Amino acid sequence: MDRLILQKAASYCAYQERTQDEVRQRLKKWNVWGEEADELIAELISMNYLSEERFAKTYAGGKFRIKNWGRMKIKQELQRRGLSTYSIEKGMNEIEDKAYIEGLRILLEKKRILLSKTETDQFKLKNKLARFALGKGYESELVWKELENL
Repeated sequence: MDRLILQKAASYCAYQERTQDEVRQRLKKWNVWGEEADELIAELISMNYLSEERFAKTYAGGKFRIKNWGRMKIKQELQRRGLSTYSIEKGMNEIEDKAYIEGLRILLEKKRILLSKTETDQFKLKNKLARFALGKGYESELVWKELENL
């Protein structure tokens, strides 16, 4: 195993949380693949530079707090990145129910204020709000329940 490549990979992982697939793709760019790439990834995991559970927690929490994404969108993106079901569940546990509902409420209220300047029909307004929240990845039953309370 090349120590220089291991050091480069370690600094790549130290910069921000990564998935094993992201590291594998980076190693391919550095002309490292197959068994050697697997050894390097195993070494990074043992040195605690690489943790998919930690990645899932950071990713889910960040996308919820910063981008206001819903659970469905976050979960879909974590699956697309090839994380295990266990890691995804650990990441989803980072989002508390109370904060999740409050985040949806704030999101809908801000959008309602924006849309109410141009949309006078309440039925169309609610539909636009629902489509917006669904696009952000929130569950439909939760969205409609919150829209009834607006």
